[in-house]
Parts: sequence; structure tokens; C-alpha cells
Amino acid sequence: AELGLNEHHQNEVINYMRFARFKRGLCLKTVDSCFQDLKDSRLVEETFTVDEVVDMLDGLRTVVHSEVESELINTTYTNVLLLRQLFSQAEKWYLKLQTDVSELENRELLEQVAEFEKSEFTSSNKKVDADLIKPKLAPLNEGGSELLNKTVACLQEENEKLKTRLKTIETQATAALDEKSKLEKSLKDLQMIQGDQKSHTNQDITELENKVAALKSQFEKTLNDSTANQKFLEENLVTTKHDLLKVQDQLSTAEKELEKKFQQTAAYRNMKEILTKKNEQIKDLRKKLSK
Repeated sequence: AELGLNEHHQNEVINYMRFARFKRGLCLKTVDSCFQDLKDSRLVEETFTVDEVVDMLDGLRTVVHSEVESELINTTYTNVLLLRQLFSQAEKWYLKLQTDVSELENRELLEQVAEFEKSEFTSSNKKVDADLIKPKLAPLNEGGSELLNKTVACLQEENEKLKTRLKTIETQATAALDEKSKLEKSLKDLQMIQGDQKSHTNQDITELENKVAALKSQFEKTLNDSTANQKFLEENLVTTKHDLLKVQDQLSTAEKELEKKFQQTAAYRNMKEILTKKNEQIKDLRKKLSK
């Protein structure tokens, strides 16, 4: 028995069914204990009057009704929390999931689920996979979204590398400027001490200025290259985001087309006709009851 899901999602369904079976067993034990308590506390005589039997049954009905109602409410809230997890996961990728409540009463699908549960849990030797006990929901990473996500991550990593390189170059440039300041100070000291070596000093000044100019030119070139690379990466990131939105729009359009095709199937039209007939019968019965 299969549900038409991949292995990972089918394992998730099995985990939820295991949880539901455990809660159902607890509920049945509670109902059984209600009957057992009635037997132990009230059925202590051999004969009872009609009023006494009615009173005992009314009390038992109240207790069982309360227990079953509480369990049904808890089951509803549990299902809402499960849907909340799935919807939250989908919203992280800007997906809009839709549910068809009418399918929840599809007898054929319900029998298929029952057969699946029977095949999965009737064997007493079936072992629970330790990796499936506490699974964690992961964002959907399939198709174009996964590729775009990897591209964005790669671009961000490259951007971080360029930022690191730019910081290194800025550090080197700062060191070069400090060195220039020190050299200029030393040059001034030499000019004051060795006034007679003016020509030689002028040559040294020229060489130092040339070195400083070369360092400054190299720094400006590296900075311009880094700026150009940064701009290129930003443009690629914007393009990637546009592609992601385009893929999401295509997914939404495909879902709408699939829903439209489903509404055109014979099974959907038959179900709609049956519902229309049932509504007409209900209207006739209401008219008869009002008369």
C-alpha cells in the first residue's frame, strides 16, 4: 500500500500515524475505564429499577461524551499545529499551499489510508527507524529554487571574499601612507641637517614622491577593481532574485492550471451533481417539515 509520496514524505506520514494511533489507544482506554468504573461503583446489587438503570446510563453517557469531546477537540488542535508547521515552511519560499476539504471524506482515499496503516503497523516485528523518531522540518529545496539558492549563496560568498580583500588593501594603503609620512619627516630632518646636499636630497625626494605616486596609483586601481566587482555581484544578485520570483510565478500558474483541469474532470462534475441533488432533497424535506 502506497500513498503516492516520495520516501521522505511517506516516512513523515508514518510518524504522524504512529502518533495518532498512540492517542487513539489512550482515548479507547479512557472509555473502557469509564465503563469499568461504572461496573465497580454502581453494579453492586442484583436487581435495579428502571429509574436506577436510566440514571446510571445517563451518568455514563455524560462521562463518555466529555472524554470523547475532549479528545476530538485535542485532535483538531493537533492537526492545526501540523498544518501550521507545513504552511510556515512553505511561506519561507513564498509558496501558497491549498487544501481541498472535500477530499477528506473521499471513501476511496480513506480506504487507501486504512490499507496503508494496516500494512505498516500490523507486523509485530516492524522496527522503528531511529532517524524517523524526531524529524525536523526542512525548507523545500527542489527544482529551480534550489539552483537559485545555491547561486545566491555562491555570490554572497564571493562578495565576502572581495570585502576581505578590500580591507586588506586598505590596510596596506594605510601602512603605505604612514610610511610616506615617516619618510617625509625624515626628509625634512635631512634637509635641515644636510643643507649642503641639496641636489642629492632633491633626487631622494623625487624618488620618494615617485614611490608614493606608484603606491597611490596601485591603491586607486585596486579600489576601482573592487568597486566594479562589487557592482557586478550586486547586479547578478538582483537578476537572481528576479529569476526566483519568475519561477515562483510559474509555479503559482501551474497550480492554478492543475486546479482548473481537475474541475473539468468527470469525477468532479459527478460529485458536484450529487451535491446539487442532495441540496435539492434537503430543501424539499425542509419544506415538508415546515408544512
